[in-house]
Amino acid sequence: MSKSMRVLIADDESIIRMGLRAILTDLGHTVISASDGVEAVTLAHRDPPDIALLDIRMPFRDGLESAREIVKLRPIPIIILTAFSDTALLDQAASIPVQGYLVKPVKRDDLIAAMRMAVATFGEKRELKEKVDELEEKLTSRKLIDRAKGVLMKDGMTETEAYHEIQIRARSRRTTMSQIAQELIGVKTQ
Repeated sequence: MSKSMRVLIADDESIIRMGLRAILTDLGHTVISASDGVEAVTLAHRDPPDIALLDIRMPFRDGLESAREIVKLRPIPIIILTAFSDTALLDQAASIPVQGYLVKPVKRDDLIAAMRMAVATFGEKRELKEKVDELEEKLTSRKLIDRAKGVLMKDGMTETEAYHEIQIRARSRRTTMSQIAQELIGVKTQ
């Protein structure tokens, strides 16, 4: 985690915010801080952070509600801070999902490790989601092309000829085989 990040800290205890700010600025990060959940969401919308450290219990809007709002706008790694070990709150935190959980008072080494893990886990999940989306898109395209081959095969083409015909049309029009397939079967693009 050698890269400098923009870190949002939200905690209603000023001593906690100051302590975290000192650690993070010493590590070369830029810190924006909020004293409650509403302010945290406002700051995240106005000046998006790379990662957020949110106290679970804050006035006006708790850390979990704030995390939900922040990730709706722009998914980022979230670490929940708490002085409590409440299983129900942990279960709620897992449903957001958050990438880490630290018990206050937060020690420097624990913070560094939690941030490193949160960033890595978040990145891995994002890469997996992109791969899943890509595979779903390929599968959808494959199904369309198979249906379009069926349309052409009704006109007497073999499966291979139908595939090559879709391929030739796509090349000549500089478009995708999926687009040609949609036209052949009459599917509207979204």
